[in-house]
Amino acid sequence: MTAAPLILEVRDLVKHVPVGGGGVLRRGAGRLRTVDGIDLELRRGETLGLVGESGCGKSSLARLLTAVDRPTSGEIRLFGERLDQLRGSRLRAARRHIKLVFQDPYASLDPRMTVEALVREPFLIHRDVAPRADHRRLVGELLELVGLNPDHARRYPHQFSGGQRQRIAIARALALRPEILVCDEPVSALDVSVQAQIVNLFTSLQRELGIAYVFIAHDLSVVEHIADRVAVMYLGRIVEQGTVEEVYDGPRHPYTDALLSAVPVPLPDPDRRSARVRLQGDVPSPLDPPSGCRFRTRCPQAVARCATDEPPLRSPATAGAHAAACHFPLGPASGVGGGPVDSGGASGRQRE
Repeated sequence: MTAAPLILEVRDLVKHVPVGGGGVLRRGAGRLRTVDGIDLELRRGETLGLVGESGCGKSSLARLLTAVDRPTSGEIRLFGERLDQLRGSRLRAARRHIKLVFQDPYASLDPRMTVEALVREPFLIHRDVAPRADHRRLVGELLELVGLNPDHARRYPHQFSGGQRQRIAIARALALRPEILVCDEPVSALDVSVQAQIVNLFTSLQRELGIAYVFIAHDLSVVEHIADRVAVMYLGRIVEQGTVEEVYDGPRHPYTDALLSAVPVPLPDPDRRSARVRLQGDVPSPLDPPSGCRFRTRCPQAVARCATDEPPLRSPATAGAHAAACHFPLGPASGVGGGPVDSGGASGRQRE
């Protein structure tokens, strides 16, 4: 089976933000490493799930991918074109192909604008998309597409529920028919009863429009349901990446193992309670990340090498194994359901 074409490619992406004291930026005061060397790929029609703890840089990455912010260094290629190098009208034209859906529909929609005005605004900015006479019809079609009544287009955002507001935000993002949506925690601000409806909406839109998603979430259960591939992020870096089946059934990085072990299950197995991995300590500051492996200060398997050598994100020679940034990755029988590869390596883990 031929792989779908590559439409988004990220190479060694870095975003460092200078910080200082007293509200004034001072040279040499420090740099916040929100994104610190990330490689990603997205193919047409697929969903890449991006997971990790709060503060790991997921939202910063979303803003870089959609050209809301500029990277410090690295490359973002959208359909082969360097998005990070575009300016002016060329950047505006390129951004039609990739749109951002924000986390909080209460904050992302202007309360002074009607729904019709909110969804219509992209057509006013990109005047070549559709004649003004067609705007009202197109707004109605977009609202129907996301499951809303077009007759309610004259209402204001405060007259809708949280789930309906997120549907409005999605309709607005789809106005220019982008090929990619970057969804930054799009269901985390919603009631649990509504989250499934919005996730199902994303799935149906992908089936109907062939759209691709970068789907950011901290809820691993949501990502498992919607994603084709998963990237796990920690302190500005990707520490594991693979298909949903590979990552969820056989995590190779100790951090991924800990995240998955904490996911609640409807019918817990008493025999597996000992598999819960409890991390010690807090996430280090991105102002001063640990040397070597950034996870080493919380990893129960860390050894002296982890403090000096930063492990690259790589796939082992073993057939079928996926990429992990760890000197002593977990084996196929390890993780939440098993033990280490054998008696070698650090704390019983075999170096690959």
